[in-house]
Amino acid sequence: MQYAILITGCSTGIGLEAAKILQERQFLVVASCRKEEDVEALKAQGIKHVVQLDLSDSASIGKGLEDTLAITQGKLFALFNNGAYGQPGAVEDLPVDVLREQFESNFFGTHELTTKVLQVMLAQGYGRIVNNSSVLGLVAAPFRGAYNASKFALEGLTDTMRLELHDTQIKVSLIEPGPIESRFRANALVALKANIDMENSRHKKGYEDAVARLSKEGVTSSQTLPASAVVKKLIHALESPHPKARYYVTMPTYGAGLMRRILPTFLLDWVMRRQSA
Repeated sequence: MQYAILITGCSTGIGLEAAKILQERQFLVVASCRKEEDVEALKAQGIKHVVQLDLSDSASIGKGLEDTLAITQGKLFALFNNGAYGQPGAVEDLPVDVLREQFESNFFGTHELTTKVLQVMLAQGYGRIVNNSSVLGLVAAPFRGAYNASKFALEGLTDTMRLELHDTQIKVSLIEPGPIESRFRANALVALKANIDMENSRHKKGYEDAVARLSKEGVTSSQTLPASAVVKKLIHALESPHPKARYYVTMPTYGAGLMRRILPTFLLDWVMRRQSA
C-alpha cells in the first residue's frame, strides 16, 4: 500500500525538501502551498501532486483538503503541519491585527486543517499527525513574541491531542527544529518591515540590529543544519511503529530543552537575552 501524506508550506525550505524526499521513498505526496503561482513552480521541480492551501483562509483549507482526498482516493496516512512564518517585533509594538494574522497561519489554520483530517483518520482507523514546531516553542526569545506565542500554543494543542487520541491508532508527534537553512529569515524581514513601526519604538536600536542580522545572505550560524535534518526526524515519525512524542533538531534545540529543565528562570532569561543580543 502506498501511504498518502499531505504536507503544508511546501513552496520552499523544509516543506519542499520533505515533499521531494518522501516522494523518492514512494509515499504518495500531496504538497500544498499558499500561492497559486507556487503550485506550478513545485510541479516544475518534480512534485507530482500539488494543491493550493492557504492556512489563513477557511475556504482554501476546505478546498485544499478536498483536492487532496480526490488524489488519495479518500485515504490519508499522514499530515505534516509545516506551514508557518515568523513575525518579529517586541510585544509592545505588535498591532493586535498582526498578532491575529500570525495565529491565523501558524495556529488556527493548522488546527482547522488537523480537525478535518482527523475525521478522515478516525473513520479509516489509523494515521500520523506531525506538527513542525520550533526551539521557540520550548523557550522564549526577545522580539519574537508573536512567533513564540503561536508555537507555544501549537505545542500545547499537540500534547493535548496526543492524550486524547491515546486509545486510537492515530499517532501524534512534534518536531522542534532550531536554525535550518530556509527562507525563514528573509520572510521574517519582510514581515518586520511591513508591520512594525521601528522608527518610533524605544527598541529602535534592537530593530536596526535585527534588520542587519536578517538581511545577511546564507548561513549565519555554525549550528544551522539543512532542511534534510528535519526530514530525517519526520521519516522516523512516519515509519516507526513507535514514533516519539518529540523530536529535537539542531544542537540549539537540545541545549534549550536541557536548560529549560535544569536552569532557574532568571538564569534561562539571562541566557536567552544574550543569545538574542
